Parts: sequence; C-alpha cells; structure tokens
Amino acid sequence: MAKTEVILVQNVVGLGGESDQVKVSAGYARNYLVPQGLAISLNGANKRRLEALRQRRAEREAHELNTMSELGRSLSKVTITLPVKTGDDGKMFGSVTSGTIADALRTQLEVSLDKRKIHLEKAIHALGEHEVELRLHPEVRANLKVVVVSANPKPEVVAEAAPEPPKAEKRSARNAINRKGGAAEASK
Repeated sequence: MAKTEVILVQNVVGLGGESDQVKVSAGYARNYLVPQGLAISLNGANKRRLEALRQRRAEREAHELNTMSELGRSLSKVTITLPVKTGDDGKMFGSVTSGTIADALRTQLEVSLDKRKIHLEKAIHALGEHEVELRLHPEVRANLKVVVVSANPKPEVVAEAAPEPPKAEKRSARNAINRKGGAAEASK
C-alpha cells in the first residue's frame, strides 16, 4: 500500500493537529484530506507554508490557554443554584448531569461551556452543595460550586388550637361526673 506525507491544515481527529506532518495512505490523502481542505501535499513550496502554520497554531493554543485559565479563575469564585423537582419527602426526581450544569451556566452566567468539559464521576442525586471539576484545557482545571435546591417548597404545617380529646375520654369524664353527682344525690 502506497504511503504519502501530507501537512495537516486543520485538526483531524485520530490523525493529528494543525501543522503536523503525517504519513497516510495515498488514497486517503488524494480522495479525502486534500479535497476537503484538511491537508496539503508535502513539497518545497508547502514546507515554507509549514512554518506559518506552526506559528499560527502556537498563537492559537496560547490564546486558548490564557482564555481558559481566566475563565477557570472566575468560575471557581462562582456558585450556581440549580432548582430541581422533589417529592414530599425531599427526594429528587431524576438527577443533575453535566448537561444540566452547562445549561445553568449558559442561562445564569451567560457562559457557554461544552458539557464534556464538566467532569462528574456520577450524576448528582441529592440536594445540597457539591463541588464539580471543570476540565477547561489539558493544563487548566477548576472547581465549580453547585447548590442543588428543591424547586417546590415543602408545605408548612399549621399549628392547630388545642385538639379535642378523643370521645372515649369524654365518656369516662362524663361517667366520673355522673358518678360524683349520683353519689352526692344519694347522700342527701
């Protein structure tokens, strides 16, 4: 099988990043990479272009690192509150996932963050405060405080006036009065 070397113009999943020089099969390069604009063939003119691609990639990666580290510092100071539906006993219906947290960040803080950057070992199934790890960049990690609260408040118990004694006690009280009254009438 014939192999050829190409220079990647964009990141290609499973193959390499921008400005990488990779060896691929000739058919893959000729039929897919070059027509899609993902790669250019390796020759003298394109080798000069390689340095420009590397410089552009380094600038972009440095910018991403600065942006993500700044975002990580700001998000580590923030607490987001997630209201969830609960039953009468306070147990949650469903769970809080990384997608739920990403949606809350978008609506509450106007921060668009991919849910794959929010790392949860397991979905959150309990009310309360939780620490969630954010993997914003391979070199940047931050923690976000998430407070899960009940969306439907618990009904308040209204204290009633003194409850009436059960009927069985009333009868015994009446019987006691009747006995005393009957005993008093009998002694007269």
